[in-house]
Amino acid sequence: MKSRHKARAVTLASLYSMDFNKRFYDAQGNFIYADDPSREDCFVAMSQEEKQELEQEVIDYSRLLLLGTLENLQQIDQRIQQYSKRELQDIALVDRNILRLSVYTLMFCTDVHPHVVIDEAVKLSQEYSSEVNYRFINGILDAMVKDI
Repeated sequence: MKSRHKARAVTLASLYSMDFNKRFYDAQGNFIYADDPSREDCFVAMSQEEKQELEQEVIDYSRLLLLGTLENLQQIDQRIQQYSKRELQDIALVDRNILRLSVYTLMFCTDVHPHVVIDEAVKLSQEYSSEVNYRFINGILDAMVKDI
């Protein structure tokens, strides 16, 4: 697996875990990411053994994606909501976090071509979501890219 794809998968696992455990927002919708995002343990979905097996390039890129997504989560969620007919909380957990990661990359990582972002999102969806949800993700991201 290529290192950037692996980093995206690691980031997705962390975002998924944090979202599953309700570590993003409180009941009033206020952002509550309480952990110090600079800490090594921001990869919450991985065991110590799994972390040790990762290449440094994967760790560095995953950290960049994870921390960037967390720092801009409210803006990212608003952008997703603009393009989705579904409410954010009604989007499947894995799909919601694929979208978050992808929207962060579209908005803030200018070194990654938008078509690469969409392709990677579709790949992640095909690997970790249902067989048809990649179409939903592709549609939202494609509409965003056209507006950008």
